[in-house]
Amino acid sequence: MTTRKPQFVYVTYIQTTPEKVWAALQDPELTKQFWGMHKNVSDWKAGSRWSHQDYETNEVHLTGQVLEAEPPKKLVLTWGWPEGRPGAEPPSKVTFLLEPFMGSVRLTVMHDELVEGGETMKGISQGWPAILSSLKSLLETGQPLAMTTKRWGG
Repeated sequence: MTTRKPQFVYVTYIQTTPEKVWAALQDPELTKQFWGMHKNVSDWKAGSRWSHQDYETNEVHLTGQVLEAEPPKKLVLTWGWPEGRPGAEPPSKVTFLLEPFMGSVRLTVMHDELVEGGETMKGISQGWPAILSSLKSLLETGQPLAMTTKRWGG
C-alpha cells in the first residue's frame, strides 16, 4: 500500500504578464508588500539557496533550495524551517506555474510533500490564499490587501 502525502493546490488568474508575476515572487521590495513584511532572498538559479526573511531584522523564517527555475514559467523550491528550529518538519516542496491565459496569467501553486496534519499544512492552508490574493491585488491595482501588509510570523 502506498502512502500519499497531502498536497495543497491554489489557482488564481491575474490580469498581468508572466514576467511581472515572476518578478513579484522574487523582488524583496514587492514581496514585503504582499507577504506580511517578509522578503524572499536568492539568486533564483537551480541549486541555489533561498530564504524567506523578516524585512527589517533579516531573521530567516523559511529556507530551502531552488530545484528548478524557468523564467517566467516555472519555479520549484524546497520549503522548510531554519535548521535547529524545535519540532521542525521535513522540508516540503512548492511549485509555481505561470501560464498565459486569455490575456492574463494563470498562477498555480502546488505545495506538496507535506506532513499529514502538520504545522506547515495548517499554516499554508490559510497563508497561501491570503498571500496569493494580495499578490493579485498588488499586480492588478497597485495596492496589496491591507491584512498582508502587517507584520506576522512565518
